[in-house]
Amino acid sequence: MATIDYYFSTISPYSYLAGPRFAQIAAAHGAEVRWKPFDIGGLFGRTGGMPLPERHPSRQAYRLRDLDRQAKMAGLPINVKPAFFPTNPAPSSYAVITAALDGGGDVGALVQGLLAACWAEEKNIAEDDVIRACLAAAGFDPEIADRGLFSGAEGYSRNTEEAVAAGVFGAPTWVVDGSELFWGQDRLETLDRFLASEL
Repeated sequence: MATIDYYFSTISPYSYLAGPRFAQIAAAHGAEVRWKPFDIGGLFGRTGGMPLPERHPSRQAYRLRDLDRQAKMAGLPINVKPAFFPTNPAPSSYAVITAALDGGGDVGALVQGLLAACWAEEKNIAEDDVIRACLAAAGFDPEIADRGLFSGAEGYSRNTEEAVAAGVFGAPTWVVDGSELFWGQDRLETLDRFLASEL
């Protein structure tokens, strides 16, 4: 059984678009998923990336068009310019990390719920009530939003350092068994075929 370290950002639109398909792939191969939300803003400066506002206008325009096309292909609703983007991804990331430690719910559903809240539902995922609602919808105790601050902050920092060490430079990224890296929601078919031992 493969182990997949899933590095993602709770404000990444491509992580949102990857969610349902990745869940199907992981389930089909019986893979163990270790959910690792990380600080994508902190990662960019360390791995040669450029924050969105600093990118050339042509790159920014292409991103918006591409998101719209990719959402249609994935069958997911999207607002390519959501009301609450960018927002602080740390609180929602802390909740994911603590929920994964506590258990009792569906971490994948929590992650997708947070991403959908940002990219399809015009909600601010930095707000406690939004995080609590997503926790409850995924079967977790909403109080995780309060009690997981310390462990969540530690895990968030650790995930970011591990991402850099693993060669991660963007979100979403999947690292299989600590060695094989797949970046971008458009590499899910490649990930699927690799897990099937076809590559």
